[in-house]
Amino acid sequence: MAVADPRSAPHHPNDQKPEAVERRVAEALAALSLEQKVRLLTGADFWSTHPEPAIGLRRMVLSDGPVGVRGELWDERDPSVSLPSPTALAATWDEALLERLGALLASEARRKGVDVVLGPTVNLHRSPLGGRHFECFSEDPLLTGRLGAAYVRGLQAHGVAATPKHYVANDAETDRFTVDVHVDERTLRELYLAPFERMIVGAGAWLVMASYNRVNGTTMTENALLASPLGDEWGFDGVVVSDWSATRSTEAAGRAALNLVMPGPEGPWGDALVAAVRTGAVPEQAIDDKVRRLLRLAARVGALEGVPPARPAPAAIPAAEAGKLARETAAAAMVLARNQGDLLPLDPASLRRVAVIGPSAARGRIQGGGSATVHPHYAVSPLDGLRAALGQRVEVHHALGTRIQEGLVPVTGEHVVDPVTGQPGVHVRLLDAQGHPLHEEHRDVGKLTYIGDRRANQSATIEVTARFRAVEAGRYRIGVAGVGAFRLTGGGRVLLDRTLVSHIDDLAAALLAPPQLGAELSLAAGQEIDLTLTHAVPPGAIAVAFSLGVEVPALPEEEELARAVELARSSDVAIVVVGTTERIESEGFDRSTLALPGGQDKLVRAVAAVNPRTVVLVNAGGPVTMPWRDEVAAVLLTWFPGQEFGNAVADVLLGAREPGGRLPTTWPAREEDVPVLSTKPENRKLVYAEGLHIGYRAWARAGVAPAYPFGHGLGYTRWEILGVDAPSDLAAGEAVEARVHVRNAGRRRGRHVVQLYLSRAGSKVERPALWLAGFAAVEAEPGKEAEVAVAVEPRAFAHWAAGGWQVEPGAYTLHVGPSAAELVHQTTVVLRG
Repeated sequence: MAVADPRSAPHHPNDQKPEAVERRVAEALAALSLEQKVRLLTGADFWSTHPEPAIGLRRMVLSDGPVGVRGELWDERDPSVSLPSPTALAATWDEALLERLGALLASEARRKGVDVVLGPTVNLHRSPLGGRHFECFSEDPLLTGRLGAAYVRGLQAHGVAATPKHYVANDAETDRFTVDVHVDERTLRELYLAPFERMIVGAGAWLVMASYNRVNGTTMTENALLASPLGDEWGFDGVVVSDWSATRSTEAAGRAALNLVMPGPEGPWGDALVAAVRTGAVPEQAIDDKVRRLLRLAARVGALEGVPPARPAPAAIPAAEAGKLARETAAAAMVLARNQGDLLPLDPASLRRVAVIGPSAARGRIQGGGSATVHPHYAVSPLDGLRAALGQRVEVHHALGTRIQEGLVPVTGEHVVDPVTGQPGVHVRLLDAQGHPLHEEHRDVGKLTYIGDRRANQSATIEVTARFRAVEAGRYRIGVAGVGAFRLTGGGRVLLDRTLVSHIDDLAAALLAPPQLGAELSLAAGQEIDLTLTHAVPPGAIAVAFSLGVEVPALPEEEELARAVELARSSDVAIVVVGTTERIESEGFDRSTLALPGGQDKLVRAVAAVNPRTVVLVNAGGPVTMPWRDEVAAVLLTWFPGQEFGNAVADVLLGAREPGGRLPTTWPAREEDVPVLSTKPENRKLVYAEGLHIGYRAWARAGVAPAYPFGHGLGYTRWEILGVDAPSDLAAGEAVEARVHVRNAGRRRGRHVVQLYLSRAGSKVERPALWLAGFAAVEAEPGKEAEVAVAVEPRAFAHWAAGGWQVEPGAYTLHVGPSAAELVHQTTVVLRG
C-alpha cells in the first residue's frame, strides 16, 4: 500500500514576502547578459561569489563549518569558537541544543562577514574507518536527519544559510575524487538520501553541496539525483554548490541541476559555458534557473538590494557566553561507557593526589583534521581543566606515559621567537620575483596557510625566520612539511634544499597531510639558532600551505612508561587520556585501523595494574578498540570536544555536570567483528553490498555483541523503564504517539534518552533486524516517575518500492530500551491496509 510523506510543509523562517522576492529576482535576472549570468555561476575566488553592482548584488562569502565558522582565513589570525565535533553533537540526542548551537554559529558567521556555512555534514557512519567519521553525526538516518534539521533551523532562523553536505553517498575518503559508489535505489532512499530529505522538506535548507564521488556511474555534479528527488519531489528551491573542485565538465554539469561551481575564478564553466549556450549544447533556460536560485539565495541572506533578508542578523554573542555553551555541550556529549563500582563522579573532598597521564592529557585534541578545522581563541587541556577545578588543595601531577605524535609538529612560541619583533612566534615576508617585500607580518605559529590570498598568490617566495631555543639538551629534528620547493638554513648552514613532491591533485591532502623532511641537530639546553625557511610559490597557485616544524627529544619509551606507572601507583586516582592524531582522523584519507596508535593500550594496562581507581578518557572522534576496557574502573568517551575540553572534563569527572551522551554509533570490541568495515574501492567501484544493514542494524543481524551498542550511555543515575503505551492498531499514514513510563531509580537528578525501535517478523519485504523509529529525552529527580511522549512518524513503517513509499500491512513490534542492544519492553502495533 502506498503512503504519502506525512511530514509538515517546508520550514522557512522568513520575514520576506515571497512574491516580492521573486519579482525582484526576475527583475535582476532580466537585466543580465548571458556573459554576466554565467560569470555569477563560478566563484570569484576561493570563498566568495562574484558581485554584480549593476543589479544591486554584493558578493556572498561561504565558509567551512560545521562546528565553527572559519571565515576567509585558515589560521590563528582570525580565531573562531570551536564547538565539539559532530559525533559529539549527535551523542547529545538533543535537537533543542543543536538549534541553540546553530544560533551561535550564525552569530559567528555574521561577525566574520559570512553568509553561507558549509555544514552540517550528514553522511552516514557506514564504516568506522571513514576518515571524516568525526565530522558526520551518526550511523542512523533518523538521528542524523533530526539533528541535522535542528542545526539548519537554528542557523537559518538568524539569516545565515546552511549547506547540508555531501550529497550523496560520500561516506568514505579513499579515492574520493574517482570512486563510483554503487547502491540500490531502496538503500539510497531509506538510508543515504533520508537525512537530506528531512533537512530540505522539514527544515528548508537554502543550499546543498554536491559531492566528489560518482553514484551508480555518474559524478554527483552531473547526476540526475540533483534534479530528482532533490528538486521535483522535495521542492528544493535553493542553490546546489559543488564541493571544491568537484565540477568535472562544461556541458554535462551545465545541463545538470548544479548551480554554483567553487572555487573560482577558474573552472570548467566561464567562457566555455557561454560558448556551449551559443551552440545550443546547454539551454539558456538552464542558465537562467541557476542564476535565479543564486539570486534567491542572495535575497535570503541580505545580499540583494531592494529586499530585506529572510531574517534579521543575529545578536552578537559575547565570547564568555559562547564559551559557556561550548562547555555545556561538551559535557552533554560525553558518554560514560563504563563505571564499575560507581567510581565516578569523584568526590573532590576525598582527593589529595591525582595522576593525569597520557599523550592527550596536556594537549588534548579538540577537533578532527580537514576543512572542519578552526583556530580557537583558546583551548583548555584535561590537565589544565582539572588543576583549575581542584585548586591548590589537591596535587595534580602529569606524566606522558607514551608518545603518539609522529614526525614534525609546527613550531610555536614554546620554541621560537620572531627575530624582528621579539615576540613568541615567527616572522613572515612575502617577496616578489626580485626579492622585494610585498607584505610582512608576525605569526604565532609556524603553520602557514594562504587560501585565496592575492598577496600570497602574487608572491614568488615566502620567507619565514625564527630564533629557535632548545628547551632541553638532545637531538632535535627541524624541517618542513609541504608541497613544492623549500630551502632551510639554521646555525649558519643549509639544513635542506629540495622539492618535496611538486604537486598533489587532492588539495585537502596537500593541505592536511603533506610530505615532511627534516634535519637532525644536537643542541644543548638553552642553545639558540637562527632559522630561515624559504618556499618558492608555484605560479598560479590558489592555495599555499606549509609548516616550519620540529620534533623534540624524547625519553626512551620504557622510561616514559615507568614514570607514568610510578605516578599512578602513588595517586588516589589515575586519569589516563588516550586518543588519535591528526594523521589518523582527518579529511583526505580513511583510517587503516581502529587500534589506538603507539603504546597507549600498554600504558592503560600498566596503570590499571597498579591503581584500581583508573579512569580512561578516550579523546577520539570515532570508535577505537579498547582491549583493556574491562580492566579499568571507568571509561568516558569525550570525542573531539572543542575548546572547552578540559573544563567540561573536570565538570563531568567531579560531578558538576552529568555525562549526558548516548552513543550515535556502535563501538566494536574487535575490529574483525565489525559487519561493514571496508572503505576501499575495487576497480574504482565501492559497492554497498550490505544494503540496508549498516551500523546497529548489521550488528543485530550478525548476532555479535559490540563493546558498546548504539544508544548506550550510563550517566550518573539509574533509570528503569516501567512500560509503554501505544495504539494497538492504526491505519497506514497515521502517526504513533507512544507513552513511555520511566523512573529515576538513582540518587541524583539525571537525563535519560528513551529510544524506540521497530521490527517486523515474517515480513515479505527484506528488512533490518530492527530500526530506530523515535526518541525523546526525559529528566526527573531521584525516586520520581515520569511519562515521556515519543512520536513515531508514518514513514518509520514505510519502505521504498516501485518508485514510491509503501507500507506492508500487518503486525510490527515496537521495542523500548536504553540502547539498540537492551530492549526491555515491547508492544505490538498492527497496521491496517
